[in-house]
Amino acid sequence: MKNRNTFNLFIISILLVFLTQSSVAQPGTVTINADAQINELLTIKKSLESENKMDEGYTIQLFYGNLEMANTTLKKYRRTYGTWPASIEYETPNYKVWAGNFATRIQADRALIEIKRGFSGAFILEKK
Repeated sequence: MKNRNTFNLFIISILLVFLTQSSVAQPGTVTINADAQINELLTIKKSLESENKMDEGYTIQLFYGNLEMANTTLKKYRRTYGTWPASIEYETPNYKVWAGNFATRIQADRALIEIKRGFSGAFILEKK
């Protein structure tokens, strides 16, 4: 009987400790002082990501060559497919039309199947 009373007293003591700890807690406030340029930098980062210029992953190359044909290809792509963003990139000495910004190879493969219907020479590039 003595062990049972000791055990009950121990449990009650633990409960009292936890209950008193929560009742004396003080409310707190947090103030964050951030540089005003952080919001501007976040906006620029989002813009770069949407233009396929930031992350690693995969994109689909539709064309490479001169600027006039790159513009024509981009217009044709945008009329046909609105699902994935596209842009013209310049890498000496050619202009390239890239479409999509895919995180995984499987996403790029699925898009390529659809894009190949209108652009038979399209292929997947891994961005690093």
